[in-house]
Amino acid sequence: MIEVLFDGLALRGEALAIAEPEGTCDYAELHERVTAWTERLAYEGIARGDVVSLEGDYGIETVSAFLALLRAGAVIVPLSRDSMPQRQAFLELGEVEWRIITGEVTLVTNTRRTATHPHYQTLRSRNHPGLVLFSSGSTGQPKGAVHDLALLLKKFQTPRHAYRTLVFLQLDHIGGVNTLLYTLANGGAVVVALDRSPAAVCAAIDRYRVELLPTSPTFLNLLLVSEESSRHNVSSLKLITYGTEPMPPYTLERANDCFPGARFLQTYGMTELGILRSKSRDDRSLWVKVGGEGYETKIVAGRLWIRAESAMLGYLNAPSPFDAEGYFDTGDMVEVDGEWVRFLGRDSEIINVGGNKVYPVEVEAVLLAMDNIEDAVVHGEANAISGQTVVAHLRLRQEESLRDVKIRLRRFCLERLAPYKVPTRVIVSSEPLHTTRFKRSRRAAHQEAAGAA
Repeated sequence: MIEVLFDGLALRGEALAIAEPEGTCDYAELHERVTAWTERLAYEGIARGDVVSLEGDYGIETVSAFLALLRAGAVIVPLSRDSMPQRQAFLELGEVEWRIITGEVTLVTNTRRTATHPHYQTLRSRNHPGLVLFSSGSTGQPKGAVHDLALLLKKFQTPRHAYRTLVFLQLDHIGGVNTLLYTLANGGAVVVALDRSPAAVCAAIDRYRVELLPTSPTFLNLLLVSEESSRHNVSSLKLITYGTEPMPPYTLERANDCFPGARFLQTYGMTELGILRSKSRDDRSLWVKVGGEGYETKIVAGRLWIRAESAMLGYLNAPSPFDAEGYFDTGDMVEVDGEWVRFLGRDSEIINVGGNKVYPVEVEAVLLAMDNIEDAVVHGEANAISGQTVVAHLRLRQEESLRDVKIRLRRFCLERLAPYKVPTRVIVSSEPLHTTRFKRSRRAAHQEAAGAA
């Protein structure tokens, strides 16, 4: 599959391959750049099985270096700007032997380190390229997941639709890697926005006639609030995919109304497993089928377990999470309707109020339907009487007194939620309530609430 991917670069000639704010690159030029990078890797002494960090954001140079490293059989450790606060820790944890830093000046340096982890030895014995991705650490210490890239590439053997795709998630996220490989394997075009603001994303869609937008529910909500889609021509969009967190029903309804020419597809994947194939029941439904060739699923006590051919070899810094049959406990709670599932939220995020379970996403969905609420994050807080209570962090569209917000919130929620689900504490924040990967940040909200208390 690796050589098929690279043969395609040369055959597609003048078709657009990558578009970024600084310019564009067709497939013929991309092939030349990958060839030049391949020669440079050999000149520097980077060999098959070497562990190499690729530090830079999506763009022509970074993608060219990524493909050359893949072709050379290296173990790639991508690190974007999002990883900056933990970069040094990731370099050490990943036992990185070489660093490639892209930007205005491209640097290649040898760290004088030797990578000896058993998972790296496995990749070398297979003669396969590898990929190391670090979890966000939203529920604890980040973990380094080691993948066999040859296994991840197998899912792209079957030709599928070619889209002009805006890349939203970076190359150090499983979704970002999946988007790149899918797009190039099928002869599509990778479009990079100036940044990940609603204005920049809509401008890129308009300029390059983007057809596919893979994103998160949090970003879709911010896009709707911004009304940037009405200031640009986004009619080229054919498909909007969303994942990384549960989708609030109100946001999905509004997004369908805002982009009537686009289909909506819920996606599902994990750092440890890759991205599964999925099918939404319909554009406005949160019921979805997940799995496909190479994946098996089962539900145990309401939790989703998955066995995948493309699953990681294991963690660099933690025991294997797979059971004796090779299944991985995703920690995601689901409802089941035949072959369809609906995601309720992470088991670790459930709030227990006097023995009653509260899923934060259910409360957030109600809060986002309120007037003047731009974003909302809900989490649990210890309570001497009920065990836990519900706390809501809000970001407002316009200034409003906390007293008025609390009164409106309680009335609005009591009409739509059981009393024990209604937030008892409300915090209004001027800071974003999401991570740099546009995922709701419950851990940060919980820490902020503890600090305020």
